[in-house]
Parts: sequence; structure tokens; C-alpha cells
Amino acid sequence: MESTITEHAAYDSKIEGNIIFTRVDAAINWMRKNSLWPMPMGLACCAIELMATASSRFDISRFGMEVMRFSPRQADVMIVAGTVTYKMALAVKRVWDQMPEPKWCIAMGACASSGGMYRSYAVLQGIDQLIPVDVYISGCPPRPEALIEGLMKLQEKIEAESSTEDQKRTFIEDNA
Repeated sequence: MESTITEHAAYDSKIEGNIIFTRVDAAINWMRKNSLWPMPMGLACCAIELMATASSRFDISRFGMEVMRFSPRQADVMIVAGTVTYKMALAVKRVWDQMPEPKWCIAMGACASSGGMYRSYAVLQGIDQLIPVDVYISGCPPRPEALIEGLMKLQEKIEAESSTEDQKRTFIEDNA
């Protein structure tokens, strides 16, 4: 009886094509890149294009990003869309600090990337002076297609990351 069980377990035609071999790193990155939850930080006119990206015409849900989170503790991608004034900069930084790791940032539009046409004492000349930016999207305002391309570039970046190395380093730092 026992020999027939092991023979059957050695080869089962029902599961033959359903087994995938991969690295843990690749599996984690695949899950991360296909379930990004954006935190929309709409500060000016680029926010209208950001909202249009979530509409049925452009449909970012095909990338797993349709769940816009307005709670920083549930989001992992901050999309800074528009002009960042110094008055709003502290609020943007506070929201960024409340987001859990791993987290990414997209600077959407000329104003978020470089201050745009506003060279004044009240406007931050690029959100990268305050938080690290992973993807820059040019335009004033950029079209929804540009944001979708930026999100796909972010997915490529996440796919190339070494997620288990980061977890090992964090574990060692926490237990040292």
C-alpha cells in the first residue's frame, strides 16, 4: 500500500504544469509591483490629471493601483502632483514619514519636479529637496498617459530591487 502512495506522489499529471520555481526576491518584488496603493498628494492643477488617470478611460486598475489611499499608513506610493509651497511642504513631509516601508515617490509635473514656472520665495524648487523621488514625470500638466508610463517605470524599478537584502539589513539593525 505504501509503495503505491509514493509512486503516485512522485508523478501527478494534475499538477504537472502548475509548479513555478522562482527566487523569494523575485516573488516579493512581483507582489509589490502589482499591488501598489497610491497616496495622492494633489496640490495644484496636476491633481486633475491624477484624478483622470483613475477614471474608466485610462483605468489604472489594470496595474493593481486603483485603490487610492487617503491614509498614509495604508499607502506605499506617494504621487506629489502640483506646486509644493513651503507652507505645504511640512504637511507633505509628515504624510511621507507616516507611510510604512517600503515606500516610493513620484513627482508629477514640472512644479513638483523643479518648481515649474514659479521662482519665488514661497515655492519649493522640487519635492526632491524634501523627500527622495523615484520617478519624475514631466509636463505642465502631464497627461494621464504620462502618469501611467511613470507608474510602469516605478514597477520596473521595484522589480529590480533586492527586497530580501533590505529585510536582512533591517533585521540585523533591529537586533544589534
